[in-house]
Amino acid sequence: MALKIVYPICCGIGVHKSFVVAVIAHTNDEGITEYIRRRFSTFTNNLKELAQWLEYHPCFDVCMESTGKYWIPVYNILEASCNICLAHPKYVKAIRGKKTDKKDAQWIADLYKHALVSGSFIPPLKIRQLRDLFRYQMKLTQLQTSEKNRYQNVLTWSNLQIASVVSDVFGKSAQSMITSILANPEEPLVFETFLSRAGRPMKASIEELTLATDCDITTEQANKLRVIKAHFDALTFCKNSLEQLIQELGQEYEAQQKLVQTVPGFKNPMTALRILSEIGVDMNQFPTVGKLCSWAGVVPANNESAGKKFSTRISKGGQYLKPLLAQVANAIVRSEKNPEIRNKYLQLKKRRGHKKAIMAICHRLLVAIYHVLKKNKAYNPELYNQVEYVTPNKTITLQEAARYAQSHGFKIV
Repeated sequence: MALKIVYPICCGIGVHKSFVVAVIAHTNDEGITEYIRRRFSTFTNNLKELAQWLEYHPCFDVCMESTGKYWIPVYNILEASCNICLAHPKYVKAIRGKKTDKKDAQWIADLYKHALVSGSFIPPLKIRQLRDLFRYQMKLTQLQTSEKNRYQNVLTWSNLQIASVVSDVFGKSAQSMITSILANPEEPLVFETFLSRAGRPMKASIEELTLATDCDITTEQANKLRVIKAHFDALTFCKNSLEQLIQELGQEYEAQQKLVQTVPGFKNPMTALRILSEIGVDMNQFPTVGKLCSWAGVVPANNESAGKKFSTRISKGGQYLKPLLAQVANAIVRSEKNPEIRNKYLQLKKRRGHKKAIMAICHRLLVAIYHVLKKNKAYNPELYNQVEYVTPNKTITLQEAARYAQSHGFKIV
């Protein structure tokens, strides 16, 4: 039995750094496929020629592999005129040994005409731009953290133990002391001056500060501290400018942002906007909430063969979304403001441990965000207090019955 032809006219595109290879697969009523091949460079004018070439051959269904970042300019040009399926390379990989650029593109077209390729989720252009800015902001935050650690290492190297007596080495008082030490290493510090300038009382006494600042810093280490501090200040300026751009771009999604802010842990506007930059604002892109959670990598994987179940660890998906959800979940379970989430965490932690319980809370938060955006309604914690009853006519196993009883607070003997 032959496979059903879903797309009689479709195109497979092999994407490379300097050129793309496009193959149009035209299948007639008798099931015979004719292929039309052409190669284009990745310059903008040639990509526009690709769009005109596809329109000339009435081909509006396109499938291409997501090769690094090279697919983005192709996608941007064809997005307005074609229905694009962006496929992961591992799902459209050709057979080794019979592989050329033209055969790759033809293989992609053959798979796609039978609808054997599942596309990746690509949000609209504005959301993609917002996502790119947030991911760059995350990189700047990581660089800031690296510079802070490097700064602290230099202080330790020089036995300048200010971090032991102040809460923040980058605070105003600590930085004033370090600047004075770097300017005049031999001159003793007058701590009464720094204590009077401090915005709030310092916990450390003058004796402790005297012992902590008794150091032996070399000229090389002093210069290194100045360079690190200058780099940190530059990163802070860039990050603040980037956050301003993000806020301006996110004004368009203010309504959805306020809805997400009603979910526990997402009260911060930037956190809510960051979630929208990853999953978008239109939940119709995901047929079910399970599809969204699977895409985000917060559900166990399926790995079964010959009736045996192997590792069901979560997937590597959602490498930007998952850490954010885990960070929010860890903060929520420490607070008693949301008992419907904290109690679930404590219940799961006893049986499954901290990490799996946190991942279950991440799943619950993402489900809440999905329904909040889908139904356009604020988060309602009372829904978690409703008891789910088993249908009387439903048959369950003893193991399922025991698990159901445990989930409702009964102790199994």
